[in-house]
Amino acid sequence: MPKVEIYTGMMCGYCTRALRLLDSKDVVYRQIDVSMSSKLRAEMRDRAGGRTSVPQIFIDGAHIGGCRELYDLEGAGKLDDLLAA
Repeated sequence: MPKVEIYTGMMCGYCTRALRLLDSKDVVYRQIDVSMSSKLRAEMRDRAGGRTSVPQIFIDGAHIGGCRELYDLEGAGKLDDLLAA
């Protein structure tokens, strides 16, 4: 099972939507809440190529993007392949 990490923020609808999709696929993931930590937010920004919005999602260390990109992968039938690797 690949390592899935998702940086999230409080009261973020896009984060909730992304988590819901991962949960529907029974994915084990590490959720990292950056709401109250400038250190974690800086870590996320560095890993995500400067992106500052949440969520930011990584699968096996590869930056997938945010909620839209996650759903785009799902719509294209590619997400299951990434999660099965």
